[in-house]
Parts: sequence; C-alpha cells; structure tokens
Amino acid sequence: MTLPRISIVTVNFNHRPHLEQCLQSVLKQDYPHLEYIVIDGGSTDGSVDLIKKYADRLAYWVSEPDQGQTDALIKGFRRARGDIFCWINADDLLEPGALRDVADYFARHPERQVVTGDATLIREDGSFWRVQRQIRFMAFLWFNDHNYIAQSSTFWRRELYAQVGGLDPFFQVNMDGDLFIRFAQVTRLYHVRRLWSRFRVYPQQKTSRLVERLAVENEVIRRRHLGQEWPGSQRLKRLVARPLRWMLKLISGCYGP
Repeated sequence: MTLPRISIVTVNFNHRPHLEQCLQSVLKQDYPHLEYIVIDGGSTDGSVDLIKKYADRLAYWVSEPDQGQTDALIKGFRRARGDIFCWINADDLLEPGALRDVADYFARHPERQVVTGDATLIREDGSFWRVQRQIRFMAFLWFNDHNYIAQSSTFWRRELYAQVGGLDPFFQVNMDGDLFIRFAQVTRLYHVRRLWSRFRVYPQQKTSRLVERLAVENEVIRRRHLGQEWPGSQRLKRLVARPLRWMLKLISGCYGP
C-alpha cells in the first residue's frame, strides 16, 4: 500500500509560548512522507529563533509581514507539494500517530476527498479539558447551529483544494468554515471517530477576540449558499437545529467517556 505525502502548514505570529509544542507534535509524528511548512508573520517575540531551531526538519519556512492568518495559509499551501493537506495552528497540536492513521485512511479509500476526525479540547496551559466528539457533517445543522467541524483534525486531497479555489482571503476568522462548506458543495465530508488533534481553548484566542467579525463572516457564508432568508425562518431553523444536534450526538455516543 503506497502511503501519500502529507503537507502540514502552520502559521504563526507572536505565539512563542505554544509554538514549540505545536512544532514538536508535528515533527515527532511516526510518518515518513511529511512535508512541514511554517509561515511566520514577522514575529518579534523570539518565535523566529525557535523556528530556526527546527529549520533543518522543515520543508520550507519564512518570516515576513503578511496580511494575516488567511494570507499566510494561502502562501503556505502554494508551497505545498503533498497529496494530502491540513493546517495546524501554532497553539494547537497533532495527536501522536495521527498522520499515519490519516494516511492509512486515504490509502484505503482512494475515492474519498476529505475526512475529519475528532479533537481533544485543552486549556491554555495544555492540560486536558474534555474530548469533543462530533456527528457527521449535516448541512442543516452546520448552517443553523455552528461550524462543528474540527479544523485541526480535517485533512483533504490537494486536488479538492484546487477544485474549490483554495482559501478565500476575505475570511479572517471563519476561513475554515468557508473552505469546508465549499468542499461540501462538490463532495461528501467523511467523519471518523478518531482523535487526531488537540485544540487549545483560551480567552486570547482569535475566535474569542473577534466575535463581531466572526458574526459578519458567518452571515456572508449563509447568504452565499442560502440566499436571502426570511428572518423568522432563520430563527425557526436555529431553534430546531441545536436540540436536533444534541439528540443526534446523544444517540451516536458523543457524550460518552
């Protein structure tokens, strides 16, 4: 069985406190066909010295000003030459053995284009908080509750990324949601009950700081894919979606140990 080459992109800007853990979680993967790309936005907190420490194990790295996280990710994926793509934020981690597991999945299912696993939520200091298991992607729930796809545990084929046009630079917070819903327009989003990453949750993280921008981006995504909605209809859908997702998670065993 031929294993695919996996390209991982990490972007960083002044995240030195968490960056080394992230780098090590990727570089210590027991996987021979790894291409790791690090794009730094011109950090001033010592991150660059830390990246240089691992430079000989990176396929490419650069530190220069950019237009933000999405711009840096686009830059990284332009450099990527792997068969499978993913990105890991500088404050998140890959679980040990995740890449070999992902590679096996794609090798066994050559017709599948994208797969998402589950994630462990960790606190700012890296301590365990809880396991976040999810149900498979359902557009109604995704649009009317929230983007519940675990970005750090999602992997896709490079051809799919090219087919949908890659990341959209308009999105600065929910760039993953925009990309994944465009994936869903052309292929099925598969889900496996496997823990592939650890997602750090803390008050200073981007999604917590930029809630107003996130709301704007979410509305742009809705309008692009659903058109103009009657406000009453949208409220009704949201009232239905959340308890339905809870019920499906309960039935699927997502709340178990």
